[in-house]
Amino acid sequence: MTQPTHGGEAHGGALGQRLNWLRAAVLGANDGIVSTAGLVVGVAGATDSRSALLTAGLAGLLAGSMSMAAGEYVSVSTQRDSEMAALALEKRELREQPEAELEELTQLLQERGLSHDVAREAAEQLTERDALRAHARVELGIDPDELTNPWHAAWASFLAFTVGALLPLLAIVLPPAGWRLWITVVSVLAALVLTGWSSARLGAAEPGRAVLRNVVGGALAMGITYAAGALLGAVGV
Repeated sequence: MTQPTHGGEAHGGALGQRLNWLRAAVLGANDGIVSTAGLVVGVAGATDSRSALLTAGLAGLLAGSMSMAAGEYVSVSTQRDSEMAALALEKRELREQPEAELEELTQLLQERGLSHDVAREAAEQLTERDALRAHARVELGIDPDELTNPWHAAWASFLAFTVGALLPLLAIVLPPAGWRLWITVVSVLAALVLTGWSSARLGAAEPGRAVLRNVVGGALAMGITYAAGALLGAVGV
């Protein structure tokens, strides 16, 4: 009975990590959709030049994807640095004051509902097996084998934003001039319904409210930028 339980826990942890990555990918794609749609629709309010729309859309896609990747890289690098520093400190404390660290691990296990005797025995066994790993997981909430990777996060954000941004870019550039605005608006709103529903389902939340927020936010972004572009186009700017 013990072995299946351990296997289930490992599977559950891996599943949780995959869900976090999927959620981040959906949100990144959502950012790409909204920001690029707002940009190209705003330009469409000022001009119907296909080259101007393509230039603006590509610039927005590249700038946004690079910005997302750089921001994610910096953020995750900072998190990883903090994790490495915490592990280094814990390793030094284990070397310099092992008894105090054993007592600390015992207290932490007691706080999780174990009796003192059971917690002490568990702490001793965990320490004998791998003291640093035990303290990292119980005390710090860090898995030393699965530290955050800034390059993975950066590439994931870059790709997610790019995929999302391609939709409004292609929708505004490919159709005939008389249809491109409405095709873009409809396709963007449909995509926002999908990303809102997906993010809600991945987060085990009610999808209706998330979809409504997504659609209203995207519609406002496109409406405001289109009005601004139309105004600038009318005055000849």
